[in-house]
Amino acid sequence: MAKPAGPTSHDVVDAARRALGTRRIGHLGTLDPFAAGLLVLVVGRATRLAPFAARWMKSYAGVIRLGTTTATDDVSGEVVATAEAWRTLDRERVAAVLAELRGARLQRPPAYSAVKVAGERAYRRARRGEAVDLAPRPVEVRELELTRFEPPDAGFRATVSAGTYLRSLAREAGAALGCGAHLAALVRTRVGPFRLEDAVGPDAVTLADLRDPATLVADLPRRELDAAERTAVVHGRPVALKDSPAVAGNVALFAGGQLIAVAERVGDVLKPGVVVAEP
Repeated sequence: MAKPAGPTSHDVVDAARRALGTRRIGHLGTLDPFAAGLLVLVVGRATRLAPFAARWMKSYAGVIRLGTTTATDDVSGEVVATAEAWRTLDRERVAAVLAELRGARLQRPPAYSAVKVAGERAYRRARRGEAVDLAPRPVEVRELELTRFEPPDAGFRATVSAGTYLRSLAREAGAALGCGAHLAALVRTRVGPFRLEDAVGPDAVTLADLRDPATLVADLPRRELDAAERTAVVHGRPVALKDSPAVAGNVALFAGGQLIAVAERVGDVLKPGVVVAEP
């Protein structure tokens, strides 16, 4: 789904529910209202497969605005500090700082985020004026490149692990450069194998636009079922491990080219855990 800047991810899901005539729709990662780009939706029984795509990398293009720090670390927040030090920066220095932020590292989420603190979303506490100091979390920044430098704006592209906040990267870059910064614009361009250029708008989506849910488990070992095994699996019964003695963990079960379920190896059998086919 191609999300425009402005609506929330929930708004986009609601629009897709109306267009597709179903309530059972989720997504593979929220986009903030000010952000645009690819919002991958999962529909119907495919919602059960979302956890298997949780580790997909995501790619973005965006703009970091130097010299201004905001409460939310993005363009939507109240300005809390300004500095003129960005005027002395050159392209090489900004590019070097972005390079230092690459790799596997710990990152502190923004105070205005959906991370839960004692069972409550952090952004709700922050909106009440409470101090919110979230613990750093492990993330991977696989790519972070400066694409243009038009001070005070620094355009970038990034590929990051799930759970990485681009707003935090902007904040960290501003701190390292000594001038503060916030995320001024963001477009998500890719989620796993899905690309923004192939997406459709939330009001234009039709059932014909839905992809094969097997894409969500394409990296799992695959096991073909015969007719009797298919019947067993759709009713939640295990099937023999058969010709896959080296398999450990999850296995995608297919019959006639259709994904039937994802099973887990338990001893010498495959026990269905997520069934997506109808009986």
